[in-house]
Amino acid sequence: MSLDQLSPEQQTAVLNVRKRVIEAIGRNMNLYGIPLSTGHLYGLLFFADKPMTLDEMGMGMKMSKTSMSTGVRTLLDMKMVNKVWEKGSRKDLYEVEYDWYQTFTDFFAIKWRKAVEGNILVLKRSIKEMNKYLTEDIDPALRSVLEEDIHKMNEAVKYYSWLDRLIDAMENGDIYDLVPKEE
Repeated sequence: MSLDQLSPEQQTAVLNVRKRVIEAIGRNMNLYGIPLSTGHLYGLLFFADKPMTLDEMGMGMKMSKTSMSTGVRTLLDMKMVNKVWEKGSRKDLYEVEYDWYQTFTDFFAIKWRKAVEGNILVLKRSIKEMNKYLTEDIDPALRSVLEEDIHKMNEAVKYYSWLDRLIDAMENGDIYDLVPKEE
């Protein structure tokens, strides 16, 4: 339903509530490294009653088309918005992904998977390098430090392996067996 069908007073009341929600969404997304303006853009799309073009978003946000494009690209990369096709339109249209469970899964899986892979790579490379030193005749104090560091790094690898399995459970939906979606 469009706001155009409401009285001016009703429109103002609805818009005030929406602004509060959009601001909260923006602040929340900013906590996870997404610019506040991109969070606000997501909020604008969330309340839109139809897919929007970059020009429409720019007018709604009072921002440039370039800024809108950057924000939309971020949201597309995070799978929080979808590009849609509309008969008769030559411009790209975008709409929000309304499945917040899927949005959460995609967002964290993308972020966490990248961090996990990078950290495991560094840890395993470092463990291998330290193990080389242990094959040499070295000072007992150095051996003790290396062994303790290797132990700590092996524990970190175990954590990242667990986190990798958690990401798998999110991506394949098994997480919802443990923590069901609200009906």
